[in-house]
Amino acid sequence: MRTEQPKMIYLKDYQVPDYLIDETHLTFELFDDHTLVHAQLVMRRNPAAGSGLPPLVLDGQQLELLSLALDDRALSAGDYQLDDSHLTVQPSTASFVIDSSVRIHPESNTALEGLYKSSGMFCTQCEAEGFRKITYYLDRPDVMSKFTTTLSAAQHDYPVLLSNGNPIASGSEGDGRHWATWEDPFMKPAYLFALVAGDLWCVEDSFTTMNQRDVALRIYVEPENIDKCQHAMDSLKKSMKWDEEVYGREYDLDIFMIVAVNDFNMGAMENKGLNIFNSSCVLAKAETATDAAHQRVEAVVAHEYFHNWSGNRVTCRDWFQLSLKEGFTVFRDAEFSADMHSRTVKRIEDVAYLRTHQFAEDAGPMAHPVRPDAFMEISNFYTLTVYEKGSEVVRMIRTLVGAEGFRKGSDLYFGRHDGQAVTCDDFIRAMEEANGIDLTQFKRWYSQAGTPRLEVSESYDAAANSYRLQFRQSCPATPEQAQKQPFVIPVELALLDAQGMELPLQLVGEDTAVQGARVVQVTEAEQAFTFINLAEKPLPSLLRGFSAPIKLSFPYSRDQLMFLMQHDSDGFNRWEAGQQLSVQVLQDLIGQHQRGEALVLDQRLVDACRTLLADDSLDQAMVAEMLSLPGEAYLTEISSVADVEAIHAAREFARKQLSQALFDLLWQRYQSNREVSRTSAYVAEAEHFARRSLQNIALSYLMLSGKAEVLAACLEQFEDADNMTERLAALAVLVNSPFEVEKAAALTSFAEFFKDNPLVMDQWFSVQAACALPGALQRVEQLMQHPAFTLKNPNKVRALIGAFAGQNLQGFHQADGSGYRFLADQVITLNALNPQIASRLLAPLTRWGKYGPARQAQMKCELQRILASGELSSDVYEVVSKSLAG
Repeated sequence: MRTEQPKMIYLKDYQVPDYLIDETHLTFELFDDHTLVHAQLVMRRNPAAGSGLPPLVLDGQQLELLSLALDDRALSAGDYQLDDSHLTVQPSTASFVIDSSVRIHPESNTALEGLYKSSGMFCTQCEAEGFRKITYYLDRPDVMSKFTTTLSAAQHDYPVLLSNGNPIASGSEGDGRHWATWEDPFMKPAYLFALVAGDLWCVEDSFTTMNQRDVALRIYVEPENIDKCQHAMDSLKKSMKWDEEVYGREYDLDIFMIVAVNDFNMGAMENKGLNIFNSSCVLAKAETATDAAHQRVEAVVAHEYFHNWSGNRVTCRDWFQLSLKEGFTVFRDAEFSADMHSRTVKRIEDVAYLRTHQFAEDAGPMAHPVRPDAFMEISNFYTLTVYEKGSEVVRMIRTLVGAEGFRKGSDLYFGRHDGQAVTCDDFIRAMEEANGIDLTQFKRWYSQAGTPRLEVSESYDAAANSYRLQFRQSCPATPEQAQKQPFVIPVELALLDAQGMELPLQLVGEDTAVQGARVVQVTEAEQAFTFINLAEKPLPSLLRGFSAPIKLSFPYSRDQLMFLMQHDSDGFNRWEAGQQLSVQVLQDLIGQHQRGEALVLDQRLVDACRTLLADDSLDQAMVAEMLSLPGEAYLTEISSVADVEAIHAAREFARKQLSQALFDLLWQRYQSNREVSRTSAYVAEAEHFARRSLQNIALSYLMLSGKAEVLAACLEQFEDADNMTERLAALAVLVNSPFEVEKAAALTSFAEFFKDNPLVMDQWFSVQAACALPGALQRVEQLMQHPAFTLKNPNKVRALIGAFAGQNLQGFHQADGSGYRFLADQVITLNALNPQIASRLLAPLTRWGKYGPARQAQMKCELQRILASGELSSDVYEVVSKSLAG
């Protein structure tokens, strides 16, 4: 913890390291009450850093130095300088060897950084700067080394000893202890180091690469979870095959391992050859994991595997370049998921998440570019901007150069920079050279923060048969950037005739027309495109597939939106038209509520939903997405001043009106889909996901009717479902219903049956935390006393406190400010336990600018209370101080 203000670190101050580490030899003596770490570093002066021999400054935190030697000469205290963060030594030659021994305490490491214990298992998390809590080192991503690691531990308690690379030796050392040595032949930075020691069981398989190499695949879990690994293994094999086919990337080691741990700050970590996963991203079977959980496991397994090339073989030079590996890899895993399932539904899900959460981040005090200019604490920059917006930037490059050009660029990038630590500029340069284009202006996406806005207007000249689209782009000021230069915005569009058919597109000056959709590039603050040879005024289908992460506005009428919902050939834009229609209708209702008027629902929304439900030819997952009204969080994000009560009242009114008007169609769809579920086995595939998603959203609408037959159907689904998707959906519907007796019974029986399954209990917590019925805060406070809850486990914190503050807008934003006080209390407590989780939990309080004066004052008061609470971690200090300054 720090009492002084943490220092800002700037990208402009980057300098190459003074020294390099060619070899790293580590020995870990693991004991229950401490660990001894012996490190031998084979080092040399960096020829790129200049002449002379400056002092060697090694990073180190929370380490007890036991011994230190330089070229086999033991150093005394007068031979080096030591403080809380660094060890400084003066080398006398350009090449030398540093030996050190330190004592650390994984058993008391609640921050879950460096080496720590989870459920009695030793494990590591070194990204971004956790390795400095293991031993003294140059803990920066541009220092790459070959690692050899030996682990020693009690054989009975820790029969499995794992590290990066390939196993080369093992044996017994007496006194009930044993050892194992691992060698990683690939150069890597310290953040990719991993170690695991525990009593684990293993699921094994193999994969034959495109060059006929056999790779052993192993997933290690605690014994009780051995039956929940097959889906992750199948996902891994699909990922390996896909990466070979789409990117030509082959796995390089003899073995690939995944270890599931219960206590983990992130989703997973791509350590070379030994991926450490949050158990929630590995364990999945029908009875305990929902369809969404199955899809998440598949996506995260793919993401971490893809990092072997986009992150490990080619890594980032410094942490400002984090999106180089994360944005690129998110794009890769999204494309993988799209190929495995419904491309349109995947795109809808990703865009809905981006617009609800990342756009809110862009509009808040923590707004930053995809490549930040500065930070206090790098852990705070594992953000939606770096990941999701970074992915959208990569997607735009693919849109601009085409799929073939993108593959050429990625091949050049991987081939040119294999084994190197590079920058976002290197990635862009590879794309430029492979495709013969200039992306200089495009790079503003990496350096300018905020969400661009694109206003579009139209005009049609009947005499000239020409149609003109006028684009005007702007980007709001963000905390560090008042003025923005124009972006390159690729807009994929089509023009539809009166029957909904796509018209040929020919711009002024072109000799021929392009059939169907095309991409235009908006590169100026104001820019127009004129299409010719159009005998009728068309209806534009704009930003197809969400071709750029922007806020687009076009004056569509509600009738035009209904037309696009029915006729647009682009699945994403059909959904988008429905969302725009819903937003307009809901904003009408919000205004009526604020003016004290009776709420009246626009019949066009009912008609549009009726048409969807009546069309059996549509993808059921698509229908489910289109029936889902925009969430309260999104309605908040698009409001200039969010009226929490009005938003909630308007949305609930609309849902009840749709339930009443469409009851028969919803009931028919529900019964037919539920019958299929009853008579067929669970399958984790797209068609089955789609059926269950429509079934469950139909049930959520039907339950609003309060009819006895719906309650009976909900109870039947809860009690008899053979899978967690249907059981949890039924529980959530019950929890949000007025049927108190049935609700209480269901919650009790669920908890009793799954009390020994931590991940399922997390879902039980979340369902209750997100319930918007009165008394939400009191329920959450009671649940914190439940035996299955602990503040020391990040999954529990996210499931209960995070779900309440982030998903339950009605409960969290109580007019008396009690929700804000509660969250501030938890942040203050967690600041001492786990600073990373504490800072991430803060996000709802940082969005105070979205609300009226009273709520703003309350939220800022709690931020000030956190700031004054004592010794703040740099993680929490940065978020709180920037939020108050904003």
